[in-house]
Amino acid sequence: MYFKNPNDMLLQERAWNSVCPLVIRLKKFYAFSLKLEEALQSLLESLTCPPYTPTQHLEREQALAKQFAEILHFTLRFDELKMRIPAIQNDFSYYRRTISRNRLNNMNLDIENEVNNEMANRMSLFYAEATPMLKTLSTATTNFVTENKTLPLENTTDCLSTMASVCKVMLETPEYTSRFNSEDTLLFCMRVMVGVIILYDHVHPNGAFNKSSKIDMKGCIKVLKDQPADNVEGLLNALKFTTKHLNDESTPKNIRTMLQ
Repeated sequence: MYFKNPNDMLLQERAWNSVCPLVIRLKKFYAFSLKLEEALQSLLESLTCPPYTPTQHLEREQALAKQFAEILHFTLRFDELKMRIPAIQNDFSYYRRTISRNRLNNMNLDIENEVNNEMANRMSLFYAEATPMLKTLSTATTNFVTENKTLPLENTTDCLSTMASVCKVMLETPEYTSRFNSEDTLLFCMRVMVGVIILYDHVHPNGAFNKSSKIDMKGCIKVLKDQPADNVEGLLNALKFTTKHLNDESTPKNIRTMLQ
């Protein structure tokens, strides 16, 4: 409404007063994404360092593995919600236009102390991504592998593929699913599985969908598709649109068909 009535000052004031608290909240989530990036790299370092294998690490440091899983769960949940709210980018664009206009008129608004032009630019790039938190974690994982050249790549990919396998087994085994206290536990497990698949796909040269992949992609997609469609639509979309190698020629046709 405020886009169509730029000369209605009362409406513009109401719009501005509505948008400012949202921008502050968006800044908090952006700042949180930077903390998650740091935390993820720190956890990867602890879960992949010699002399233990990734499986031994996951058994010995279950609390760290749980924290890793919690980060992935939050990330997938955040991005699912963000994809359902396209107004975020419209509101943020309105904020930036208003700030620019006021700067031209030599007006300084209090909120600029919170979200200045440089911060607004960084936030704009972040929220322009369909799945901003996943993008942050994918980049963080890729950087971790690139920066730790002495660490065998397999240490990282094996850690991720092992977590994916554990989640898949838990989801497809009635003995385990019957122990889940609520649907939230089921969703937690599915989000973690999808999260580690996406990270694996970004750091492994051949990706997660290749026949040589250590992740049983057919099995993982099947356990998702066995769930109510409303619960998994966002997760299947994440596999479709935020992975790197799905459309490679080496991806088996049956895998691609399952995700259509």
